[in-house]
Amino acid sequence: MPESRPYDSLRAKGEDRKQRILSVAQRLLTRNGWRNTTLAQIAGEAGVSPAGLLHHFESKEQLLNAVLDVRDADDDSHADRAGDLISEVAAVAERYYRSPELIGTYAVLLAENVHPDAPLHDRLQSRYRDATAIISELIRRGQQAGQFRMDMDVSVKAVQILAFIIGMETTWLLNPSIPLTEVFKEYAESLARDMAPPNPT
Repeated sequence: MPESRPYDSLRAKGEDRKQRILSVAQRLLTRNGWRNTTLAQIAGEAGVSPAGLLHHFESKEQLLNAVLDVRDADDDSHADRAGDLISEVAAVAERYYRSPELIGTYAVLLAENVHPDAPLHDRLQSRYRDATAIISELIRRGQQAGQFRMDMDVSVKAVQILAFIIGMETTWLLNPSIPLTEVFKEYAESLARDMAPPNPT
């Protein structure tokens, strides 16, 4: 049996501490926003010293980005960006139920970083553009496959779909009793009808 190396144990403890800091940061950011959350508060609730926190995250901005990295990694691991648009839209509700805390954190950070001078503004704006581009590409693939009609502005339709998804995030945060699965299923079905090519006569 190979002998355990001391630095392996230290590295594991360090990773646990880092994940704990991220979890606390996410909770406090959701509750207080980034303007009203200090690194000292996060360190205190995470049970580490301010110096210990700065060992893992050199600045508040780096920590904010790390929190968003968690959400992006969750999205990337579950999304099928080469799949079918209608199926992907219908499945959005699963993401809400899978990680509700990430939905809340993202909503707060998005609202706080609308101003161009905010620390996450550029990243969130880029994320929005990327999401629009992904939806646009799924629409184009559907058009090429004969699934969607050709006489629509793909960019406009992508913006409409993304606006519905973002709007539902806020609506669900305000009222978690909404039957999300049914809402997204019906919306996806309405998209399929609206975007379907005309029946040949």
